[in-house]
Amino acid sequence: MYDIPSQQDLKYLSLLSEQFPTTQAVFSEIINLQAILNLPKATEHFMSDIHGEHEAFIHILNNCSGVIRERVASTFSDVLTPEEQADLCTLIYYPREKLQRIREAHLDTPTWYRDTLHQMVRLARLLSNNYTRSKVRKAMPVEYAYIIDELLHEAGIKNMSRHNYHVRILESILETGSEADFIMSLAALIKRLAVDHLHIVGDIYDRGPHADRIVDSLMRHHSIDIQWGNHDILWMGAAAGSEACIANVIRNNVRYNLLEILESAYGISLRELALFADKYYNSETKESPMEKAITRILFKLEGQIIKRRPEFDMADRLLLDKVDLENKTVNIDGVDWELSSVEFPTVDPDDPYTLTPEEREVMDGLVRSFLDSERLQRHIDFLYDHGSMYLVANDNLLFHGCLPMNEDGTFRMVQCAKGSMRSGRNYFDFCERIARRAWHHRDEERLDWMWYLWCGKLSPLSGRVVKTFERSVVADKASWEEPRDAYWELTVSEKTCNDVLAEFGVRSGGHIINGHTPIKLKKGEKPIRGGGKLLVIDGGFCNAYHEKTGIAGFTLITDSEGMRLKSHLPFKDVEAALDENADIESNTSIIEKEERSLLISDTDTGAQIREQITDLKALLEAYRSGELKEHEEH
Repeated sequence: MYDIPSQQDLKYLSLLSEQFPTTQAVFSEIINLQAILNLPKATEHFMSDIHGEHEAFIHILNNCSGVIRERVASTFSDVLTPEEQADLCTLIYYPREKLQRIREAHLDTPTWYRDTLHQMVRLARLLSNNYTRSKVRKAMPVEYAYIIDELLHEAGIKNMSRHNYHVRILESILETGSEADFIMSLAALIKRLAVDHLHIVGDIYDRGPHADRIVDSLMRHHSIDIQWGNHDILWMGAAAGSEACIANVIRNNVRYNLLEILESAYGISLRELALFADKYYNSETKESPMEKAITRILFKLEGQIIKRRPEFDMADRLLLDKVDLENKTVNIDGVDWELSSVEFPTVDPDDPYTLTPEEREVMDGLVRSFLDSERLQRHIDFLYDHGSMYLVANDNLLFHGCLPMNEDGTFRMVQCAKGSMRSGRNYFDFCERIARRAWHHRDEERLDWMWYLWCGKLSPLSGRVVKTFERSVVADKASWEEPRDAYWELTVSEKTCNDVLAEFGVRSGGHIINGHTPIKLKKGEKPIRGGGKLLVIDGGFCNAYHEKTGIAGFTLITDSEGMRLKSHLPFKDVEAALDENADIESNTSIIEKEERSLLISDTDTGAQIREQITDLKALLEAYRSGELKEHEEH
């Protein structure tokens, strides 16, 4: 029995009819959508904790965490040797650079080009089977889209005329001298089709030299989302004008000797800071004068926030006023610790948290530089547009750090704005709102929250007591230990993981995907926890961690066949990749193997398509019943 639509429904259907003005148009779209539901589930690629390591990031992006190598092996195992397969993979990863080496070695014969084009067309054709023709066309380089589209249509031996047509196209490519352009276009298409969507689970910035180039690459990516990490939120706060975030950003990059990203990439001048540092601080120590100067400024700025935000409950981090220069100690929780440095020339014992006039001048200049950097502002805009605190996608819950928890497994209540208490998903939602408002309003309270999200003990992006003070000026490393949130110990339990998933509305068959904590395989740590419910994919890109972890971290792949965790050895460099076909060596762990191949109908996209089909069927009924009139297509 036909239900007469309400006025509200008719208003919506009337708008929908502008896109589908006839019953034929509705039929066509329903058929199209039903067909899409039966395509294989697209491949998703998960990466985390890239930390400015641009070359390693680009290589893993190019090889899709080994997906392309797997496809090449499965497609050409019977016709290409392992060395030839490696050559083809490197050509796909770095087509321009590899072609240059092929030419220099005088290997660029017509036969080589002909064979290579055949191989790349075959691979692209197989990958294109996972998508609609419309989507594949949109992925093609515009200049050769028509020709590539023709080549991707199967030309079997039974259809000799079509086969000969394809052979003639390839011969024409050789005759016109456009083979190199075609190889580069096909390489771009293969990489585009190998992975449909990229998830970055936090920490693009800090520790490595070229986070700016990584963001540039992400801005060109066809389909991406980002879950903010603590280092990302720090840069976001700095770009919004938070003085404490700016001081932390500068300290991190001075400490790792990465001034290029500040001065060259983003045009942020450190001259006034350098002059001030040389005036007041000793250069004959391990720490540079600039690091000591910005660190002391940081202690003051953080102390000011802690004093004006008692809701942060961080009074135990007020340590400047507990420094005893005469005895060279600092009292922390009733214990006197020996100082490794007694250089506090700008700290007034009677007013330790106030900047001197010169420090104020330095900070005012730095704030202006961060706010005036057009490229930085553009990059941070991108992080806001494509990012969030967490994401639920295809039964996977993605967030960078932790969900603050009590020792008994309950979700920790956190005091938020105006005295409200929040926990679980509600707390995450608050953190996202406050971060977005900080970017748009840039008022003191919200900027203070950006600093808290960077290092607060109940920040879901940090999840630990950050001891910058102790690590900077206390000699005994016993004081450096940073207690972590109970989340990391509790989530070894499958029940706890299921509780977290349920809090975010994810079915028990789903997974939590985190970054943030490098997995120290040397010490027996495992990336898979909670009975397979929790996957920690800290990418381990940062060179500084390789000795501790024993590897270069993890990435994750999901597709129609299931879920695979990839552990990677460190990447040498692009030159080695080109000259030696030195791909990143990876080991694969099968997390889940599907009993049947998953389809788009099994995904979030499938659920959205079914809703569209329901709406289109309602529009069809409205046309048939006369509630709406068909009109000519324009």
